[in-house]
Amino acid sequence: MEIRAIEQSDYAAWLPLWDGYNAFYGREGATALAPQITQTTWQRFFDSTEPVHALVAELNGEVVGIAHYLFHRRTAAIELSCYLSDLFTLPHLRGKGIGRALINGVYQAAVSAGSKRVYWLTHETNVAGRFLYDKVAKHAGFIVYATDL
Repeated sequence: MEIRAIEQSDYAAWLPLWDGYNAFYGREGATALAPQITQTTWQRFFDSTEPVHALVAELNGEVVGIAHYLFHRRTAAIELSCYLSDLFTLPHLRGKGIGRALINGVYQAAVSAGSKRVYWLTHETNVAGRFLYDKVAKHAGFIVYATDL
């Protein structure tokens, strides 16, 4: 398995994974993201002025997982923090180390950028994901509040 930066030629393989990720969180059919969001997200990966990045996991020449992450400032530190925004692997390949490898790839990217912190959110019902996350990170106990405006 290879973890690498996403390339323009990965779009056809990336899109079903992106759609699968969004479907997992209920964004499909009538609640699907607008096509402009998908296109803008894709374009951001290749815009050097954007803080958004993407990795893919490739197994036997097939893209089987994605990780999207971004760097941002915070008031409690000088260095950038890294937010792992999206992580998704093909369902039939889960439990094979792909998610862990992608997370480690994000860790490496964060270290290279001088970041000392990687964090992410998941839904409390994501049992399979949380099984992995409990092995590779520490649950900090925070509760997330959000308002859509």
